[in-house]
Amino acid sequence: MKNILVNILYLIKKELQVISRDIVIIVMIFYSFSFAIYVGAKASSSELSNAPIAFIDEDKSILSQRIIDAFYEPRFTKAKLIDYYELDRGMDKGLYTFVVVIPSNFEKDIQKSNPTQIQLNIDATRMSEAGIGASYISQIIQEEVYGFIQYFPTTPIEQVISYKYNPNLTSYWSGSINKIIDNIMTFSILLAAAMLMREKEHGTLEHLLVMPIGTFEIMISKIISSMFIILLGVIFALFIVVKILFAIPIAGSLTLFFFATLLVLFATTSLGIFIGTLARTMPQLGMMFVLLILPLMMLSGGVTPYESMPEILQIIMKFSPTTHFVEVSQGILFRDVGIEIIWKNLLSIFIIGVVFFTFALLTLKKSLEAMR
Repeated sequence: MKNILVNILYLIKKELQVISRDIVIIVMIFYSFSFAIYVGAKASSSELSNAPIAFIDEDKSILSQRIIDAFYEPRFTKAKLIDYYELDRGMDKGLYTFVVVIPSNFEKDIQKSNPTQIQLNIDATRMSEAGIGASYISQIIQEEVYGFIQYFPTTPIEQVISYKYNPNLTSYWSGSINKIIDNIMTFSILLAAAMLMREKEHGTLEHLLVMPIGTFEIMISKIISSMFIILLGVIFALFIVVKILFAIPIAGSLTLFFFATLLVLFATTSLGIFIGTLARTMPQLGMMFVLLILPLMMLSGGVTPYESMPEILQIIMKFSPTTHFVEVSQGILFRDVGIEIIWKNLLSIFIIGVVFFTFALLTLKKSLEAMR
């Protein structure tokens, strides 16, 4: 056991020394976790589609039911009726993007032209939906009220809109964090795969095979080295770019976020080793990487709202660690959720990582045995 640990430490040292001499990789990683964050912060919002919405109906009148029935697909999911105690927990978990509160005596106040209010709570971490959704909801409610009273004076309704987690709807808050998440996924896979491919192309992998080290030691050293480098980039991006340059407040525990980052890095670097084993040349690796990373980025919930995707894709992406990581990251950094809420996602990332690691290890072992 001691010899295995010593071998792993020496291999990690070797990997870090090789990367430190590669100026292109160093510049690319530094750029991606610094200047490129600005590009991600400018990401534009997408169209509203299947936005999760819930209602707290304290009036239980014909008008309130009419308003609830006016929200339907494809812009919104089927409206859910919840109680007050479910509001905060539901939004913390990311179950609802919008929660509309209809007060008691709402219909009576409308009929008497008395001032009244409808409260709209919005999860503003979902920048692609928050601004557009608020306009849609306001318009739909006004149309239903106008239709109910059958004339068009100035509406007696005063809507009180509360934007949670991002009060000013500052777009780069979400954009910068989402870019960091994308970079974690992208470079962890690419770096681990490139490390293995470099060994194969330079012929140094054959040198390792004649040494008293096993496949596990070779693979785990590359995984740990990749995790270490990417984690340094994440720390720099969060503390320098996000907190200092953009002055974006981090709501949750950074310790919990870094723990989740380590879990997803374990899964994604294992995936990188797997595609590095399958690829025979660097151009072939590049093609495989593009075909893999684009679906992961587009369908994990960071770019396109998860609820907007077809149901079959939602089921498939549940088997991707990046889907759970996007949900965990947004929950921790924006909503200050604790481990009691996201523990299932963390467990899913770990289980998927173990599966990826085992599969990659067996594939690499078979490939190395064929080279002996």
